[in-house]
Amino acid sequence: MFRPFQRKKKKPGPASPDRGILVFENTTEVIRAETVLREQGWAIKVKGPPPGLRSGCDLVIEFPLIEELSIARKLSEAGIKPIQVVPVNSVLLEPVDLLQVKEYGKYLMVRAANMKITVDRETKLIVNLSGGGCPDVPYLAEQMVGRSLEHAPQPREVGYTLCAYALQIAFEKAVELCSA
Repeated sequence: MFRPFQRKKKKPGPASPDRGILVFENTTEVIRAETVLREQGWAIKVKGPPPGLRSGCDLVIEFPLIEELSIARKLSEAGIKPIQVVPVNSVLLEPVDLLQVKEYGKYLMVRAANMKITVDRETKLIVNLSGGGCPDVPYLAEQMVGRSLEHAPQPREVGYTLCAYALQIAFEKAVELCSA
């Protein structure tokens, strides 16, 4: 008997019970927590919050769930308290990756959250910086556009907002991709 080809419906993969996310009051707390946890060597990732946990311009930290107590203790010692710790036990709780990369001929655009940096791959010059809505974005653009990746200032050194933080992530990825 002939059976026509049928595609199997792709079911969402099971959520990973070995990961959790830390939700904080504001972006400043996320950045402080990230610094503390990275200094201690934990394998963490800063990501966008899942839709059900969004409360504005915010980020979450994805961490190995088995380390929850140690991480909570270290953050408490540093005076940082997440408002929520959530195990990633549902597809709906999956955090969102902040990075996207797009190539336009000789140009490379890296987007992190709402911030974008575009680089000429041949010269490694920053040709454009856009996105975000923070007050330091024009200043960041003035300091970085027209400079090479190796001579431009680090966004976190000259900016102070979520946009500067997101741009730092995009900048680091651009440096990595243009060095390869």
